[in-house]
Amino acid sequence: MIEVKNLTKIYKLNKKQMAEQKTKDSIKKAVDNVTLTAKEGEIYGLLGPNGAGKTTTLRCVATLLKPTEGSVSVCGYDTVEQPDKVRESISFLTNEIKLDPQFSPKYMFNFFGRLRGIDQKTIDERREELFDYFGIHAFEDKKIEELSTGMKQKAAIAVSLVHDPKVVIFDEPTNGLDIVTARGVTDYLKILKERGKLVIVSTHIMSEAEKLCDRIGIIINGRKAAEGTLDEILAQTGASDLEDAFFEYYKQYHKEV
Repeated sequence: MIEVKNLTKIYKLNKKQMAEQKTKDSIKKAVDNVTLTAKEGEIYGLLGPNGAGKTTTLRCVATLLKPTEGSVSVCGYDTVEQPDKVRESISFLTNEIKLDPQFSPKYMFNFFGRLRGIDQKTIDERREELFDYFGIHAFEDKKIEELSTGMKQKAAIAVSLVHDPKVVIFDEPTNGLDIVTARGVTDYLKILKERGKLVIVSTHIMSEAEKLCDRIGIIINGRKAAEGTLDEILAQTGASDLEDAFFEYYKQYHKEV
């Protein structure tokens, strides 16, 4: 289970960052008092426009950032007090984390398997399963830099799952992928769910979340706007689909501010 309680993350901006963001305020509140709960055996979707705070929230969950206020626990472990235990339990993948371009998918899989303390027999078994599913065998010995965007994403996903984690956290896993590769990724997330894993994905693709997610949290300008099943969110807004529901929350937020 992931429990995010009253999470706030504040950044101090330097002059260059202030100029880039066209603001005179040296303080940026990326996440503002967000509380979320995601449970085993479900796919939880974290939705919002670019810059809403989705990635910052996930980085706090993955122990890459420390909350300014509030707390985050994963599988019962506090992300600040027990970060090593949290990292043992999770896989975290974002487009900003790249595999070393000079090495092959097979080398990187073996390397991270050993880094995780996994024996070679188990590494080989995991590699066979994941490379077979994602069709990586055909290019497993090629350098990462020689691969297409889709191939790189498949390899990165496989490597991130080498240790068979309890919790899988993917930040926009289908971003930039062709429709066939994207479907393969989302279908595998469903397999992980069937195995009892907790899968949490961030996306701004409403149709994808509508088909994939058991429960959904919506973040707008760093604040939680809604959380619930698709049916609950549609009922709350009277909308016919998730995209229309999202814009209802978006309009409500901007009325308030």
